[in-house]
Amino acid sequence: MSTPDAHLRYPIGQPQLPTASLTPAERAGYIQQLAELPAQLAAAVQHLGLERLPRAYRPNGWTAQQVVHHVADSHLNAYCRFRLALTENNPTIRPYDEAAWAELPDVPTVPAAVSLALLENLHSRWVTLLHHLTDAQWQRTFYHPGNQRTATLDQTLALYAWHGRHHLAHLELVAS
Repeated sequence: MSTPDAHLRYPIGQPQLPTASLTPAERAGYIQQLAELPAQLAAAVQHLGLERLPRAYRPNGWTAQQVVHHVADSHLNAYCRFRLALTENNPTIRPYDEAAWAELPDVPTVPAAVSLALLENLHSRWVTLLHHLTDAQWQRTFYHPGNQRTATLDQTLALYAWHGRHHLAHLELVAS
């Protein structure tokens, strides 16, 4: 997918999901990225300041404020998907309309700091859970009806580590 704004939409490139099981070192790297993300986002928001949070990272793109709230919404859903996959046999997860969520009335009014605090606490729980999974648990799956795909927890870990870096890069675009 090459569009004129592809470098703005995907500043770190498209996600590359693993096709084989991750190694323990790869998992540890992705988990570390998730552990560091809340502080990195908080630093990026602080650097932006309140005056730049309403700015979009690209024409017709989300504002920095929407990006921060989206990451909290998305990672909360991911955390729940992990828990479902660990406790049910290949559950079908419930997709959500992330673009519609980004337009809900709380997004422009609730301070970004609220979602940053949510992410800090959420990632604390999530990272603790991830550190305790066995090799077999990393191969557990869920089915995503939106993209009609079954995903392992290994693949989902890699996706959400990318997702955090992806949106951090969007905030850096607003700052530049």
